[in-house]
Amino acid sequence: MKIPIGTLELGSNLFLSPLAGYTNLPFRLVVRELGGLGLATTDLVNARSLLELKSKALKLIESRPADQPLAVQLFGAVPEEMRDAAALLESRGVAAIDINMGCPVRKVCRVGGGSAMMTEYTRTQRLVAGMVDAVRIPVTAKMRLGWDDENLTAPDLARALEDVGIAAVFVHGRTREQGFGGRVNLAGIRAVVQAARRIPVIGNGDVTTPEAAKQMFEETGCAGVSIGRGAFYNPWIFRHTLDFLATGQSPPEPGFEERVRIMRRHLVFMVEVFGETHGCRMFRKVAPWYARRFGPCHPFNRRVVLLSSVGEFEEILAEYREWRRQFCDDHGELLPRFQPAPLVASFMSQYTPVLPGAIPVPKGPVEIW
Repeated sequence: MKIPIGTLELGSNLFLSPLAGYTNLPFRLVVRELGGLGLATTDLVNARSLLELKSKALKLIESRPADQPLAVQLFGAVPEEMRDAAALLESRGVAAIDINMGCPVRKVCRVGGGSAMMTEYTRTQRLVAGMVDAVRIPVTAKMRLGWDDENLTAPDLARALEDVGIAAVFVHGRTREQGFGGRVNLAGIRAVVQAARRIPVIGNGDVTTPEAAKQMFEETGCAGVSIGRGAFYNPWIFRHTLDFLATGQSPPEPGFEERVRIMRRHLVFMVEVFGETHGCRMFRKVAPWYARRFGPCHPFNRRVVLLSSVGEFEEILAEYREWRRQFCDDHGELLPRFQPAPLVASFMSQYTPVLPGAIPVPKGPVEIW
């Protein structure tokens, strides 16, 4: 389903949410090749660092023609810096700018960015108005339901931002206090949808399967769904969701060889973008996510977390293939008792036992994520 975000016409109403350290250019290229994605957003970028042309900030916004359309997510609390960073991004050909009002991390909130922006309507409204007036491309906002359960400010804030020209609102169905724990509040997202008068509201949170995306559409009335950790766990989710929404039939999960093909493709992009040494080091935390759907995978994970070169990866993969054969039938398919658990539609927090098929969140308090 197509969806307009301001003047930007998207081919799909499915979005890739920022996931710091993961949804970089290599992963975005992988997801786009698999299909179904309407708009991707970069990891959050510090507006001041961008204006100072810091190398880390510039690396975060690196893109390619195949990585379009692309939104850049900015965070900051100084109106002039946010305005000027927005203008700089427009001059570099970015399709849209997203303002981070949802990050729960203390170092972001304590300077007035992230979730802290949801506590001061007037100041936030002025900051957004300055950005909207400075550029022609759409400006959107990513927010949570509020600071805590007693301060569910998202509906009122969405209305306030709509009045100063925000093009769309992305709502994560948790409060800042929740972090990524507990269940997403679909009724809370629905309240934001009902509060908005003209702009699309995009729902986010706990979408790990096409069925979960359908449920969010149906129970919230949102115009689109944004997927973060669920996409990293299953990069086929966008294409599969479009198919499921169109037909009502769940597509078959990719087989082992297809997962290996895409994992290898991901590594190729990592090396192209970051160089072999750094790209392989970064891939150490990526490969185990793919391996979650391989069935028994301990020998593979034990070695791949020490990966240092592409040649070593191929050696690890060849040895793992040979070891894995003991769990397969004559056709190379996993025997039923070794099949991985079905994908689940909700995330498990660090306070909940991790069940087979669950998607973990970082350990420790929200402030250090």
